[in-house]
Amino acid sequence: MKTYLLIIQKFVLYIALTAATVAMSFPLFWMISSSLKTIQETNSPGIVWIPAQPTLDAYIDILQNQDFLRAYFNSVFYVTLALVGTLISIAAVSYAFSRIEWPGRNFIFFLMLATMMIPPQALIVPQYVFFNKLDWIGTFNPLIIPGYFAGGAAMIFLLRQAMAQIPKELDEAAFVDGADHVQIWWEIVLPLLKAPLATIATFLFVGLWNSLLTPLMYLQTVDLYTLPVYTATLYNINQTVQPWPTIMTAAVLTTVPLIVVFFFAQRYILESVVVSGLKG
Repeated sequence: MKTYLLIIQKFVLYIALTAATVAMSFPLFWMISSSLKTIQETNSPGIVWIPAQPTLDAYIDILQNQDFLRAYFNSVFYVTLALVGTLISIAAVSYAFSRIEWPGRNFIFFLMLATMMIPPQALIVPQYVFFNKLDWIGTFNPLIIPGYFAGGAAMIFLLRQAMAQIPKELDEAAFVDGADHVQIWWEIVLPLLKAPLATIATFLFVGLWNSLLTPLMYLQTVDLYTLPVYTATLYNINQTVQPWPTIMTAAVLTTVPLIVVFFFAQRYILESVVVSGLKG
């Protein structure tokens, strides 16, 4: 009897998970389907689930659009620099909080965590004024450089907790062999944290790649627009009929890097979750 109940429970669970997966995948399906429709189908009064004659015209047109290609390059350029700098700075600060004893460490760590309670909206005006005084408006500096100062208290907390689980005997043995903190951080600690680093890098990449408000505020010129800003401008074009196939095509091409990154990082993300579950 217990075996049958267990089978039924698993069956119900799989059905529920399948239904949830289908529901969450629907926006992606609709986006891809709409990108393959004609403009008449996307703007028809009724719902067209699948295009009668799928066409790649929207893809061909947008891939020949210099503004779109420039926006793609801008996104890759700024996300790469911001991601690398932010990840390195987070790893360095996490090491200082977890592996080095210094006066006031716990208090400073508490203050850093307290910044998570500040709503991001409350910082928009002060940050804009600050960057304007630095004459950074209209450049990528406000999007890239702040991350070099370990932006992201939540990410620092996650990585600090992972580093704290590494035995400090490794540090002591390295010190005996003549290593310093930089060598221990780079050659011993970081190689042991591939899963947490990959997880944090994935979260950072998704946040940076999808960011709309910050690039919209600071870039302000068409030549510097990133993909989310460019896609938003397509929607705001004053036309009688909205070019939905083009908008959806831009959204699909914007989503592709996110899918690729998650595909390669999912093993490390799952490993990080498993390790955290076993030790937490």
